[in-house]
Amino acid sequence: MAGGVAGGAAGAAGLSLALLLHQAADARRIIPMAEAPPPRGDGLYGPKFPGKPLSMVVLGDSTAAGYGVHRPRETPGALLATGVSRRLRRPVRLHRVAVVGAMSAGLPFQVDDALEYAPEVAVILIGGNDVTHVTGFGAAAKHLGDAVRRLRATGCKVVVGTCPDIGAIQPIKRPLRWLARHWSRQLAAIQTVAVVEAGGSTVSIGDLLGRQFEADPIRMFGSDHFHPSAVGYARAAAVIMPTLMAALGEDDRVAPSGAEGVRSLEEAAQEAVRAAGTEVRPTKVNGRARGPAGVWAQLRHHPWFGEQRFRFSHRAARPGELPGTTSPAPAASTDGAVPSGRSSATAVGWTPEGGQV
Repeated sequence: MAGGVAGGAAGAAGLSLALLLHQAADARRIIPMAEAPPPRGDGLYGPKFPGKPLSMVVLGDSTAAGYGVHRPRETPGALLATGVSRRLRRPVRLHRVAVVGAMSAGLPFQVDDALEYAPEVAVILIGGNDVTHVTGFGAAAKHLGDAVRRLRATGCKVVVGTCPDIGAIQPIKRPLRWLARHWSRQLAAIQTVAVVEAGGSTVSIGDLLGRQFEADPIRMFGSDHFHPSAVGYARAAAVIMPTLMAALGEDDRVAPSGAEGVRSLEEAAQEAVRAAGTEVRPTKVNGRARGPAGVWAQLRHHPWFGEQRFRFSHRAARPGELPGTTSPAPAASTDGAVPSGRSSATAVGWTPEGGQV
């Protein structure tokens, strides 16, 4: 009887493996290979603002590079650089060192390139290719942690968007989709621990974008049905922007309290995976960075679904200011116009939905 059960289990496992391999082969046939590099968004953003430009680098894979869009301004780096420039009212010089098809093992070479620009802030998006190639997640997270540690050693602020939800990709069918989703979350949790221990901050973007991608795949995915469209990249930038501004010292959000408080890093990583759009960053308790359960981490959920929030390039107006500006509020006008010529919803970042936000 035991032999029969074992034989049946082995047969089922063999059939399951054959099915997964068949589905993976089908997905590869549907998803085309990269044919052309994404547009480069390198350059100076906000040249009208005074002061020395902030040096910003973007590292990672095709998602970080913006593969699938057609204009430089549609890439994640350009969107984030525009938002940072207008929030800080300071020029930003962007350098993209991300490589299409890169895995975490390639980050050391990207960091070598990035350090040549003396970066003050870095954004890393990586992990999708580690899932699709089924690499060792522990090794992948170590490469990411080492990259963050090298950047932090120079004083550079680092924000990492953890592994996206590969299970949201339409050409991947069930049950392979379920497995891909599980792997994506597993890697994202391991990445969170590695990054925060190295002194960086993370944002979980997998499920947050995954729900929107599943609900509107035609609009959110590019023509290859694998990479995000311009709208999809704009959504990703919106998720990363609050944490990026907090890393730069411009955090006007309400201080977290209650459930959005301090956790051990392991607990924070697991909770961030379950609640997409969650920021995890290192913190101290009673002046100590570590507790009985290890490193302390600050957990923060970003309001996104069904909640009012500021768009990714805006900050909350302080008393006496126009929303989106640092100018004093003018006297009331009978026609509702702003005398300065700028709308009260001042544009501070571009989205592909037909205008400024």
